[in-house]
Amino acid sequence: MKALTFSLLAEPEERLDLSGLAPASLAGLTALQIARLRVGTGRDPVLAGDVFKITGKDADSVIIEGSSSRLDRVGSGLGGGSIRVTGNVGHQAGRSMSGGSLHIEGNAGDHAGSGMIGGRIEIRGNAADNAGAPLAGEIIGMQGGILIIRGKAGNYAGDRLRRGTIAILKGCGDYAGYRMIAGTIVVTGGVGAMPGYLMKRGSLLFDRHPEHLVPTFMPCGQPDIAFSGLFDRFLIDENIMTRPLLGQRPGRYGGDNAVSGKGEVLFRRGR
Repeated sequence: MKALTFSLLAEPEERLDLSGLAPASLAGLTALQIARLRVGTGRDPVLAGDVFKITGKDADSVIIEGSSSRLDRVGSGLGGGSIRVTGNVGHQAGRSMSGGSLHIEGNAGDHAGSGMIGGRIEIRGNAADNAGAPLAGEIIGMQGGILIIRGKAGNYAGDRLRRGTIAILKGCGDYAGYRMIAGTIVVTGGVGAMPGYLMKRGSLLFDRHPEHLVPTFMPCGQPDIAFSGLFDRFLIDENIMTRPLLGQRPGRYGGDNAVSGKGEVLFRRGR
């Protein structure tokens, strides 16, 4: 059975909320019912059939063909099945996901993976600010799952991360791991200013020595080699990386000592 496919007809005139175009919401609906789902965010209702050509029937596997930064909340609340987007998306992709997979072949806007509980998000391009971070007024960010950004991430990636793994493979902006509670953030490539600022617990893993740590992080000796080896294996087994990240003798800083000081920054020596 062919995947249920939404082909974008033209650049939307307003921001769209595509949270309803997920397997659980589409299961059992007729083609006419799907076309009548509201996706617009303006005063006049914009329906799915107005902006997409809809083909296929397998609602467990959804494809969104097209590219627009106005396609917001793609995969929001996803609990199972899969969604694949052939281009760029807007804000809050994969927001509050609990299962399934979301694959974005282009770039994503702010707050990708915000409130994520489980599942897997893979962004082939770049992600904007606040990846895996809470919305304004929320006190906990990502709580589980795997968020992979194969391009670059903006500022505040992993803000208030509670659980799960964020992997950023071409560098990130400032304040990565800001206010982290727990969990793991992996970054290969350049890292901006003040990574781990005010982190309480958790691990930041870098493929090089971080240049802009705050002075409240202190060198604290050799890390647990078993952990670094196991995590390298996890990254390879999950097809996140093809080679070890930390190597045999990674360096280690502890902090942020301005708060509880129980977090850590591990980095590959020699770069």
